[in-house]
Amino acid sequence: MEIAHPYLLFLGDVPDDLAAKTAYGIVDWRRDWCLGQLRFPGCGADAELPDMGVGAAVAAGARTMIVGVVNPGGVLPEHWVSTIVEALDAGMDVASGLHVRLSSVPAIAEAAARNGRRLFDVRHSTERFTTGKGTRRPGRRILTVGTDCSVGKKYTALALEKAMRARGLDADFRATGQTGIFISGRGVSVDAVVADFISGAAEWLTPAADPNHWDVVEGQGSLFHPSFAGVTLGLLHGAQPDAFVVCHEPTRTSMRNVSHPLPSIREVIEATVYMGRLTNPDIRCVGISINTEKLGDAEARALCKDTAIEYGLPTTDPIRFGVEGIVERLIREFPAV
Repeated sequence: MEIAHPYLLFLGDVPDDLAAKTAYGIVDWRRDWCLGQLRFPGCGADAELPDMGVGAAVAAGARTMIVGVVNPGGVLPEHWVSTIVEALDAGMDVASGLHVRLSSVPAIAEAAARNGRRLFDVRHSTERFTTGKGTRRPGRRILTVGTDCSVGKKYTALALEKAMRARGLDADFRATGQTGIFISGRGVSVDAVVADFISGAAEWLTPAADPNHWDVVEGQGSLFHPSFAGVTLGLLHGAQPDAFVVCHEPTRTSMRNVSHPLPSIREVIEATVYMGRLTNPDIRCVGISINTEKLGDAEARALCKDTAIEYGLPTTDPIRFGVEGIVERLIREFPAV
């Protein structure tokens, strides 16, 4: 799958920043690929790109419109269809990470056919996966897990890959969601894999490797989220992580889109170790990542310091403070063989 850039990021009329996290992730890690954003009146998100209509974007050189949003169920609202058709008629390809396939919408499929344009549904892999086997395989793996959805698992994994490579480690980011696939150009969206094959897909994504090679696996959902725990558990068993980092957003009191209370970091560590031992008896937590975006600098530093003392683990905000402490812990606990 080769998606042509530059991109026009479509945000539609999503209600808030979290609903546009796909677009935000692309901007944060591939800013040079992005020309502008297309927003409807009342849109609650802003990726801080120039606002453009389809015509202006094509004139500026945009080659693909990315539907850069997420929503419960991954649906494609009917009132977005005409804008997607307009982009295809104007000569752009269209890519989406939603569960609904672009090609399943007749007007979109017809527009793509008459214009010879491509539709990319990155959530839907063409790979055929087997069921997971749980057999230990060479290579090392680190997984980001969360107290909730949308707490920074992808950003933490990308930051870890960058910092690990800077220290000379052989490390590769493994995308497990649509945004990560847009950023890395490869991966599998595990939440679109049939349930029986999730762990097998994770095994396929993180195959046997050199004993010193690290796969840095993007986590999904939370073991405590009633909507997505099944995906989280399948990924945990298939990835067989040697190490994991807990990601947390400290200002939330309930989990995203449900009324269930947020679990504690300790509960997540204990549950991840207990369940992860099924396929890797040596699994261990090596750090904590806190999304301090809503906190002031002094408050963020104090929280990271206090959390590090409480849990005896390096604690940081990857974007604000970097992840070097976690990488140091990783190097100490997993020396080269």
